[in-house]
Amino acid sequence: QVQLVESGGGLVQAGGSLRLSCAVAELAFSRHVMAWFRQPPGKEREFVAAISWRSSSTFYANSVKGRFTISRDNAKNTVYLQMNSLKPEDTAVYYCAAKQQLSGYDTSDYDYWGQGTQVTVSS
Repeated sequence: QVQLVESGGGLVQAGGSLRLSCAVAELAFSRHVMAWFRQPPGKEREFVAAISWRSSSTFYANSVKGRFTISRDNAKNTVYLQMNSLKPEDTAVYYCAAKQQLSGYDTSDYDYWGQGTQVTVSS
């Protein structure tokens, strides 16, 4: 059974940093596009960042560009999201997701999802 397990969320002050991890099991990890989405309180889930199979391409939402960095370690079956200069509006549940095709990387059309990790940024 495919499992995506996020970790690293928590409470941080504005301007601080967090690093999220998503460990993946029972999946051909190196053959899947990985992404991070988030769902702020009371809002719909939104795209944050995506990374191609071999890290050759990365994509970011405009709201996080220059502050967040997505990376992956195919040897460890893990994808990361380094979040710097955090703002209160970054408060959300963060989800990692996986699919094989890069097309539509910023839509919710992913095959596998984690359970989410809460990130709260205080002002």
